Amino acid sequence: MAKRTRFAEYKDRYDNFRFELSDEGILLMQCHTRGGSLVWDWKAHDEMSDAFADIAGDREIKVLIHTGTGGNYNADWAPSGVEKPLYQAMPGDKGLMKLDEKAWYGRHLIENVLAVEVPVISAVNGPCNIHSEVPLLGDIVLAAEDAYFQDLAHFPRGMVPGDGQHVLWPRLLGANRARHMLLTGSKLTARDALASGVVAEVLPRDRLLERAWTLARELARRPPLVLRYTRLLFTQDLKRAFLDELAHGLARETYAQRQFFPVGGGMTPLDRPWDEDPWSD
Repeated sequence: MAKRTRFAEYKDRYDNFRFELSDEGILLMQCHTRGGSLVWDWKAHDEMSDAFADIAGDREIKVLIHTGTGGNYNADWAPSGVEKPLYQAMPGDKGLMKLDEKAWYGRHLIENVLAVEVPVISAVNGPCNIHSEVPLLGDIVLAAEDAYFQDLAHFPRGMVPGDGQHVLWPRLLGANRARHMLLTGSKLTARDALASGVVAEVLPRDRLLERAWTLARELARRPPLVLRYTRLLFTQDLKRAFLDELAHGLARETYAQRQFFPVGGGMTPLDRPWDEDPWSD
C-alpha cells in the first residue's frame, strides 16, 4: 500500500491523527479526537491504515514516535446500539462487500504498520483495548503506569479474535496465556506487561513522551540506511507470521460476523444471550 510520500502531503490529511516533524527527522504521530483521547470508530480505523501507508512512503523521516492523547490510547469507543449496524442495514451482497471492505482495511492496517521502514517507538499513554497490535508492533514500546492491554473488541463481544490478536499475543505471552487473555477479555496491566516482556519500560504518564523523544533523538543520530535496514531486519519475521495467519483469521472473523450482527453489534461485552435481538422491541 505504501507509495512515495512527503510530510507536506499528509500532515493535515487526517482528522484523528496529528503529525509533527522535528529537525532531526523524528515524526510524532498522535492519535486524537478533537484534541482529546481518540474515539475509536470505523473512520479512525480505516484512516489509521491510510496514515501508516503515508508514513511508510516517507523516506525523509528517521524515527517514528506513535502515541495517543489524553487519558487513554484508544479505549474510548464511538457509541453504537442505537441503530442496527451498517452491515445489517445493507442486505445481500452490499452487506457482504461492506464486511469485506472492513477486513481489507484490517489487513492493510497491520501490513502498513510493518511497512514503516524506520524504528518505531510506541508510547502507550493509557488503556488500550482494541487493536493493541498496532502499538505493540513498535520496536521500543513504552507504557504509562496506568496503561493496560486488553482485547475487548472481539470474543467478549461475540466475535472471533482474528484481525491480528491471534497472531501477535501468542508470540508475546505464550500460547496458553494468550488464549486465556483473548477468551476472557482479561486486562494485562503495564507492570505485568513489563514483567512479561510485552513492553520495555513503564513510566509516569507525564514522563512518557519525554522518554520517547530522548530515545528517538539517540536513534536518529545513526545513518539513515542503518535505521531503515535495522527496522527491516526486525520486522521480517513478523511479516512472515502475519502473512501466514492474518488473512486466515480475518476470513474466520468476517464469516462469523454474518451471525454476530445485528444481535451482538454493541461496542460492549455481551450481557445477554448472543441471539437475543436488542432491537426486537
